[in-house]
Amino acid sequence: MTITPFGGAARTGHCTPDRVWIEEAKGGVVEERAAPRASFAGHVLTTPWDTLQALSFVSYALWHYLATPFVCTAPGFETREIGPHEETGETWHRLLVTYPPRIPTHCAEQVLYCNGHGFLQRLDYSVDVVGDKVAGAAAHDGFDHTPFGGLVIPTLRRVVSRTPKGTVLSGPTGVLLQMSDVKLIPNAPKERSNDR
Repeated sequence: MTITPFGGAARTGHCTPDRVWIEEAKGGVVEERAAPRASFAGHVLTTPWDTLQALSFVSYALWHYLATPFVCTAPGFETREIGPHEETGETWHRLLVTYPPRIPTHCAEQVLYCNGHGFLQRLDYSVDVVGDKVAGAAAHDGFDHTPFGGLVIPTLRRVVSRTPKGTVLSGPTGVLLQMSDVKLIPNAPKERSNDR
């Protein structure tokens, strides 16, 4: 994932599963960290993050939001239907997904909810990097499903807390994300893959 600007107007943030770094406009590395996920060890919900931790979290979260449910067909994913869910007069299909360790995401096991059109309506997960599964339990709702290059993506997303009794809809919004200009770029040809 590459985010521009990040860490300053003339800086760009980059994140891979094994490394996170910030570059200046001329390409010089300002800050970097290997094994970014390991830097969250021992964190709790109130532990402040440094700039590279924020870049790591935002990068893997945004990638996850855009890649799900499409990435679930990749090797190493385990999926299982777990029965329907009724909400707002609709029946949603639920899929329990176990992510392989190589994929950075909030937690290894998540529940996807798809509406009657087959569109991703909600994700339930715990944010492992906060160190507390109860405090980090979240429901991520998707709205305004819009097609981009043949893929339908929820362009308005809201993340709220989730308790054992269900989603806290009237509670504070943890994340509100609106996407308006999504460009899908095909994978680079193999001979040029190191250039991107």
